[in-house]
Amino acid sequence: MACACGIGVANIYYNQPMLGVLGRAFPAGMAVSLIPTVTQLGYASGLLFLVPLGDLLERRRLISLHFLGLIAALLLAATAPGGWALVGASLLIGIGATVAQQVLPVAASLASDRRRGAVVGGVMSGLLTGILLSRTLAGFVAAHWGWRTVFWMAIPMAAAGAAVMRLLPRSLPAAAMGYPALLRSLLKLWREEPRLRRAAFTQGLLFAAFSVFWTILALHLEQPPFRRGSDIAGLFGVIGAIGVLAAPLSGRMADRRGPAPVVLTGAAVVLVGWGVIAGWNTLPGLVVGVVLLDFGVQTALIAHQQLVFGLRAEARNRLNTLFMTSMFLGGSLGSSGAILAWRHGGWTGVCGYGLALAVAATFGPFLL
Repeated sequence: MACACGIGVANIYYNQPMLGVLGRAFPAGMAVSLIPTVTQLGYASGLLFLVPLGDLLERRRLISLHFLGLIAALLLAATAPGGWALVGASLLIGIGATVAQQVLPVAASLASDRRRGAVVGGVMSGLLTGILLSRTLAGFVAAHWGWRTVFWMAIPMAAAGAAVMRLLPRSLPAAAMGYPALLRSLLKLWREEPRLRRAAFTQGLLFAAFSVFWTILALHLEQPPFRRGSDIAGLFGVIGAIGVLAAPLSGRMADRRGPAPVVLTGAAVVLVGWGVIAGWNTLPGLVVGVVLLDFGVQTALIAHQQLVFGLRAEARNRLNTLFMTSMFLGGSLGSSGAILAWRHGGWTGVCGYGLALAVAATFGPFLL
């Protein structure tokens, strides 16, 4: 399950270290600058409209079909004739990559109440490794063999993910209702669960702060004094992968002490990370900042998921839908705002934006 999550979610991050390469391949218009935002909007759409189906349909079959849809989207991206075609394919890739969020509720359902945080944290280690190492892989491959090779490479990986999912046990649907009623129940769950709303708000802001850095990193490293290519931007994924160690640790801490102190710790670490990035604009400063940023976001995420999956056993896919949709809408806000901040304020504007989001995530829940 950890491998399948990492393979699935990696696809929405391949584009980030390749923005400079894609900009040179499609220099006309603004299509390339929209790719990170559109991909995350696609992911949010898939979360909202596809992930709830896990409460309605047999999950193993659903996950396999979901992977096949992702493979088709990757094929469209690999053969895209122009920038806008790639934007459209990126939307579909974002939708298909939500297969990772079909897998997480399965892990939560198979775990006991006492070990749910640790089990979810273990599976999330795979997902977070996919998020971070996808940038390293894409940056290196794009720099040496071109951006299309990245998408061609992703197709057999997704096929492997589909094959692995055949090992899952068959499951019975948790909800007995039609698809329209299933979607309507999302609003009811949102109204009735204040802890879900608070978790979604906080994690959305944290992921927005996370996305600001990763959206602009490749562009920033191409500028003086760095003058580095997409392969170096991708290596930051390896550095950030140190933060994956937070996943099992924070899961166990949330099982023992509850999620609230773990979430607050994660948000505070993100705030410190952005302070380091803003005040120490060198390669060592960016390295230290990205480790703190990734560690903090992942710490809060695991604690939040332990809380969310424990709310209602019969609605875990829908709870995950609401939580993760909010998170990735936050990521889209971070990516789109980062592009605007970069255009109008350069790196200083980007850092100001990232700091503002981190402050809101740390102190905002106290105002709710």
